[in-house]
Amino acid sequence: MSLHTRLVRLLGEEDVRSISRRYFISNGFDGTLTSIGILVGAVLSGIPDGATVIKIGLGAAVGLGTSGVWSVWEIERAEMRAEIKQMEQAMLTDLDDTRIQRDRQSAQIIHAVMSGLGPIIGILFPLVPFLFEGTVLTIGEAALVGVAIGVGVLATFGAYMGSISGQRWYVAAVRMGLAGVVVAGLNVLLPG
Repeated sequence: MSLHTRLVRLLGEEDVRSISRRYFISNGFDGTLTSIGILVGAVLSGIPDGATVIKIGLGAAVGLGTSGVWSVWEIERAEMRAEIKQMEQAMLTDLDDTRIQRDRQSAQIIHAVMSGLGPIIGILFPLVPFLFEGTVLTIGEAALVGVAIGVGVLATFGAYMGSISGQRWYVAAVRMGLAGVVVAGLNVLLPG
């Protein structure tokens, strides 16, 4: 079975989707809050143009995206090895190059990719208004629109999590979106 076929099959398994979803949302949440902090901090510190804000945001996206992939790769690698070792001891057999081992390694790839994708999306979406700074928006307006987009991304994460857990999606959306408002507000209120 090819890696592609195995990945597609594993994406159909709820336990793989559940773990990947947690990594994606958790790191997407972190990335979005980081982006909101960057936007507000950039404007308050007097950065004169949107291109500079985008460069700073891209640096954060690279850092958090790499962190998401690398950390989850290592975490899942260790967990997979521990699980395989326990199974081998219980079954009194070597599981190298078996479907069990290949499936665990493929799930590791899925989890790492989703973990890295979350913060990249969370950072990049709020940066979009800065592409229009100087032509359509001032830097302050770009920051306001970027924060609103960030709050919207957070609310979308909340609505999704609320809907899969059987909660009222709009309440979960407000709870998650509120974090973006808090981060923006704290950045405005804190000295420096």
